Amino acid sequence: MAELGAHLTAPPADGGGGQRPSVFEAVAQESLTAALRPALRHLAKVLAESNPGRLGWLWRWFDEAYAVLDLLLQQHYLATCSASFSENFYSLKRVPLRGRQGPAPAAAGLPKKQHWRSLLLLVLVPYLKGKLERLVASLREEDEYSIHPPSSSWKRFYRAFLAAYPFVLMSWEGWFLVQQLCYILGKAQHHSPLLRLAGVRLVRLTAEDIQSLERKVPVPTSGQAHSITTRVQSAARRALGGIAFSLSSGLAVCVFFLQFLDWWYSSENQETIKSLTALPTPPPPLHLNHGEGSVLLPKLKTLCPLCRKVRVNATALSTSGFVFCYRCIYGYVKAHQRCPVTGYATELQHLVKLYSPES
Repeated sequence: MAELGAHLTAPPADGGGGQRPSVFEAVAQESLTAALRPALRHLAKVLAESNPGRLGWLWRWFDEAYAVLDLLLQQHYLATCSASFSENFYSLKRVPLRGRQGPAPAAAGLPKKQHWRSLLLLVLVPYLKGKLERLVASLREEDEYSIHPPSSSWKRFYRAFLAAYPFVLMSWEGWFLVQQLCYILGKAQHHSPLLRLAGVRLVRLTAEDIQSLERKVPVPTSGQAHSITTRVQSAARRALGGIAFSLSSGLAVCVFFLQFLDWWYSSENQETIKSLTALPTPPPPLHLNHGEGSVLLPKLKTLCPLCRKVRVNATALSTSGFVFCYRCIYGYVKAHQRCPVTGYATELQHLVKLYSPES
């Protein structure tokens, strides 16, 4: 059985001069990209809640800020390594689908057409998909509490949109699944349709690629050395490259921590944590005082146990949980320092005012 499935983890070298990565490597680099966004979103939420006045914009404009960050990061890696951030992390690179010659070194970059296609698909597609998912979620929530009459054209439109969205999403995910199955069976050169649209495929980095990346140092020509415009452009390019390199280095170091945060705050893990740490519902308090001074509870829950009338200005005792009129329980606790029902030791600071929706 292991021999029959060996081709899944040990793909053959393709005819284009590079070894094709296994499907597990391809899916792993995509999962790395998918883990960054929710982890950074949670970080932005924590920062915004800690200082809403200064950092609130970080949460409100998170999608746009992340898109700019992703644009800088992917542009840096595509220009210097012929790969996206996650692909370079797994020692992969992109090469054109139809190349007359063998693949160029990774440090040479992609042709302009494939470069800009790759950058557009890497940044724009996740941004639009995230926006669409939040739009659908908001429309579903609005549909539950909508005030539009059933015959309005707007309501018919977005109800049709909500009805069609699951089928569109299923078709999109099915397209990716079929492409991955073809890649596993060796019928396709790429595991993702987005790679096909970009006109590239993935191969593993070779020893020559690694050496070319280590030797790549930008050196300005002598004719451009004294041009002010060229200096400004070069300084701006170096600054953007430095920012992208710093971000990529920081993300590379923290990538496993971000994946841990994504797992920790996932809904499945939170349900498991709650099931393990949730305390059982406490039983009703026992009546410790059964003497003449103890108060019996009235049959009607709206009555005060002390005055036997409908509660006015309802106040609870945090030590026992029972509710009384404020005047009644204030005088009783001040005089006896205990709960009139359970006999628990109680002070005035244990009185808690209760507010109803009507108030």
